[in-house]
Parts: sequence; structure tokens; C-alpha cells
Amino acid sequence: MSHTDLDALAALIRADADTRGQPISKLGYFCAPFRPPEGPFSDRVIKVYRGLPDGDALDRLARCHDDYGAALREAGVPLPETVFHLLEIDGTRVPVIVQEALPVESLMRPLMQTGSRDETLAMMQAAGEVIATFWNAADRFDTRIGFHPSIRNFAIVDGRSVFFDTFPPLIHYSRDEMGRLLLLFSESPIMRWVGPLMRTRVTGIQDEWYSAPETLVGLVGSACRLRPEHAEAYLDWARAFVKSDMPRWQDEALAGLQAPPKLPGYWTGFRKLLGLQGEPNV
Repeated sequence: MSHTDLDALAALIRADADTRGQPISKLGYFCAPFRPPEGPFSDRVIKVYRGLPDGDALDRLARCHDDYGAALREAGVPLPETVFHLLEIDGTRVPVIVQEALPVESLMRPLMQTGSRDETLAMMQAAGEVIATFWNAADRFDTRIGFHPSIRNFAIVDGRSVFFDTFPPLIHYSRDEMGRLLLLFSESPIMRWVGPLMRTRVTGIQDEWYSAPETLVGLVGSACRLRPEHAEAYLDWARAFVKSDMPRWQDEALAGLQAPPKLPGYWTGFRKLLGLQGEPNV
């Protein structure tokens, strides 16, 4: 991206909501992404994160994000064109992700809410195939790497699942370092204030993302909460899927698929504290 384009991007971020575009999802954990209604970025979703005073930490974040995008693609995860910038805005370097926009009507979560049983099972299969593809390839990366394939982080395009959540970059960071990132980049002042008092629990939020069976079980749990009338069908699908596509992890996954999986109590408490809703994290 040229200096002119970066200047235009910075001006867009500074602009009021009417100019830059209203957020296209409700408040997420890290930011509220927006898509400009017109101009050179009208085909992009822009995600703006909190700046940090630690320049070295920001530089490392940029390197890790680049490595994570490359690793996801190498593993075979379908990902829109995604570029990370450290943008100078009013004297502060701010992390900004510019991502190719996906059609709003392709977002998996609302499709899961309205689809028939068979349609939602097809979407689960598409998402499951991406989860299995990632984990079956993850051994090639000689570093700590994770994946957060929740329903709200997928779109369904031409019957295929496309993943679009690359922040925080789940690569290279230790468990404790990732726990600190979850606090540092939370958009909620309450979380940044309360979080250090509950650091152990905040750090635990990430554990599912670094576990192959737990990512699949988490996807199924979300589907069961969205469409409880189809919960048994989703559980049946998942039990068969893990045996055929993720056999290395079937014992642990099957143990979590005896009944509709539930969110950990501490995570539901955080969601209430932050006022988070389960909307697409575009």
C-alpha cells in the first residue's frame, strides 16, 4: 500500500462514523470493524485496535500477524486478502487490519440461525473441514500455534467455509504472553482494569484455541446454543466427523460430545461483564 493510500486510511479512521461507515457488527472483544460506504476502501473491512506504548511489542505483533496469515494459508485455511499495518495516527502507532470484505449475507452465524436442519448441517460440515484441515497440517509449524474457528468467524461462500479472524495472531506467543495480549487489546476499559485481578481466568480463555478437539467441540456447542432443536443432529454429525476427519483426537473430542457442550462459566461471566453479544466478528 502506497503512502498516499496509508494517508487516506488514516484519514478515514479519524473521520466520524457517517464518513467512515458504521460498524458492521456489534461490539466484539477487540474492536468494532467497519466497512466504508464509498471510496478506495469500500470493498474492505477495517479493524482498528488499541495502540500500545511499547514499540517493540507492536513490531512483534506485526511480525506475528504476518507469520500467522502465512501459516493459515500454508495449512490450507481459506482466508480473504488480509493486510496488517502499524499506522501513525496522531503521533501514535495503531494496529490496523485491512481485509477483503465478504458479503454480509455469507456470514455463517446468521445463516445458522435461519437455515433448515440440512442447510445448517452442510455449513457445519464446511466449517469442520476447515478445522480438520488446519489441525492435520499444524504439526509442520515448529512453534506454538492455535486457531479460533467459532461460528462467528466463518462465512459460507459457494458452499465453502471461509475463515476471517486473524487477531490476535495465535502464533509464537506463549500461553502467558497471549493471556496478557487478551487484556492489553480488549476494547473494554472494564476488562483492562478488572482483568489483571483475574489474569489466570483470562489466560484460560485461549486454551480451547490451542486444542484440536476443543475447537471442534466449541463449534458444536455454539451450534447447539443457536439451534437447540437440532442439537442431537449436530452431535451425531460431530461424532461421525471426528472419527473420519480427525481420528487422532477422537477420544478427547467424543468425550466432549456426549451432550450439547456448554460455555465455561467464567467465559459467560466475562461476556456479561463486557456486554458482549455473539455477533459475527467480521
